[in-house]
Amino acid sequence: MPAAGGATAWSRIILDRAVKDPGGSYDAIHALNLYDCKSRRFTTQRRAYFNGDTQVREEEVARQRANTVAVGSIDERLFNVACRVIAGKPALPSATAKAGADSQAGERPVAMHADMRTLASDQAGRKMMPVADTSPVASAEKPKLIVLPPIDKAAAAQAAAAVGQRPASAPPAPAGVTKMPASKMAPPVATTTGTTESLADKRRRELHYANSGPPRATRKKAAAEPATAVESQKPTVLRDIPWSYEGDGGPSNWGKLRADYATCATGKRQSPIDIRDGIRVNLEPIKFEYARTQFRIVDTGHAVQVSVGAGLGLRVMGKRFELSHLEFRRPAEERVNGRTYDMSAQLVHRSDDGQTAVVVVLLEKGTEHPLVQTLWDNLPLERDVEVAPEAVIDLNILLPENRAYWTYMGSLTTPPCTEGVLWMVLKQPMQVAADQVAIFARVFRSNARPVQPANGRLVKESR
Repeated sequence: MPAAGGATAWSRIILDRAVKDPGGSYDAIHALNLYDCKSRRFTTQRRAYFNGDTQVREEEVARQRANTVAVGSIDERLFNVACRVIAGKPALPSATAKAGADSQAGERPVAMHADMRTLASDQAGRKMMPVADTSPVASAEKPKLIVLPPIDKAAAAQAAAAVGQRPASAPPAPAGVTKMPASKMAPPVATTTGTTESLADKRRRELHYANSGPPRATRKKAAAEPATAVESQKPTVLRDIPWSYEGDGGPSNWGKLRADYATCATGKRQSPIDIRDGIRVNLEPIKFEYARTQFRIVDTGHAVQVSVGAGLGLRVMGKRFELSHLEFRRPAEERVNGRTYDMSAQLVHRSDDGQTAVVVVLLEKGTEHPLVQTLWDNLPLERDVEVAPEAVIDLNILLPENRAYWTYMGSLTTPPCTEGVLWMVLKQPMQVAADQVAIFARVFRSNARPVQPANGRLVKESR
């Protein structure tokens, strides 16, 4: 359903097993999302829980917040479909679509439904995403090609002979038109007899006269100006290659894959960096506002992403940032004086004014971490399928006791590599078991962007 500047759409998540609930168990979650097509953000407004076709309960999201559409995620797929449906402006509506519109006139608009599910084993490997109740209206028909009837040369010659038709003389040249020299003119068109010409020959002659005349003045092309330094740095765009961590879509080519990824190649404040030579100052402590929460986990194809309930966040530098999600990287993208850590957890936050702040927890092999194990126990079996288990997590146990940190200004470490991101890397690493690292390695061989040039950026660290 179109909304101001965007669209609302229902999406449905099919769980691999039923989840028990005080109001009854459910195996599917329907979410009503408001999509802002201009700023690539969406807000979940309502959720409905179903057991088969029976609705268990429906609730309005208490604390609604706009989420940025992550590149390559299922949210981006639904966003593209929702915004593409409302963006189309068909010129010739079909009779079926018109009848549907007439029948709905004056009624409450119907929200567009988007549905994604894994099919049965006989259709494994395929996914179905029926969107909307009707197919998009066909675009306007192409202009029809007008075909002239075939010329009967024999009949034309006979008719011309019967009336004593003679070849038509060429029309006089318009005033101001210079006559072509005879040596440059095309040879005269032959006639079928000495006194008559066929209709086809007449048309060829008229076409010759229509295309003849004084030669057009040729305009010399101006000498090509040398490319500026900025233009010479613009990367060539490679089409139809998705971004990844290896191959043609790897980090070295990110800036060439799409025009809006150009910052990945041309940006001067890119992340991650090798943290060195930080100035030791009295940094403001980070005030974490974390608590026990339910979570949703999904394999986006680029990372394991965990979304949490509303209300969690942090305060730093006089601003509050809402926790959006956390992701795991292997190895850790950040280096400290050249040292690489086994993994890292990146907690992504956003403020009301749209700024992004990322807290990084460095992970090294040691003892088992209970929160990480809970997440690994609920890893989805398929990509882009979000799982919402009954278990709860407390992100406070992911944080070290010593909250000292390094901080610098950088960028997103995935396309489109947007800059202006506040990075805060906690100095004390946490431990995870070797087999926990191995489990993640089975899912992602490597999902870390290489270190980027610091370009003289200021790095501050807690004293």
